[in-house]
Amino acid sequence: MNCLLRCEYDMDTGCVELRFMDGTQISIDCRAVETALDADTLQRSELDWLIDNKPLEYAQMVFSGEIEDYVRGRAEHRLID
Repeated sequence: MNCLLRCEYDMDTGCVELRFMDGTQISIDCRAVETALDADTLQRSELDWLIDNKPLEYAQMVFSGEIEDYVRGRAEHRLID
């Protein structure tokens, strides 16, 4: 993969989409992530905020596996301002 061109949440598909200069595209199904994490209502609302406001950070946490720590409240810090 090359340099990231764009990372955004597509409300129509429910996915965070990443597009790279070399033409590679990655799509993260946010509903599938929430289901896999067995997130409750409060956790889903925190994920929704993250997806809407900081989709790149959301994608980085999904790829690194840190998303579960974030949802369970074990992350070093919260991204909510």
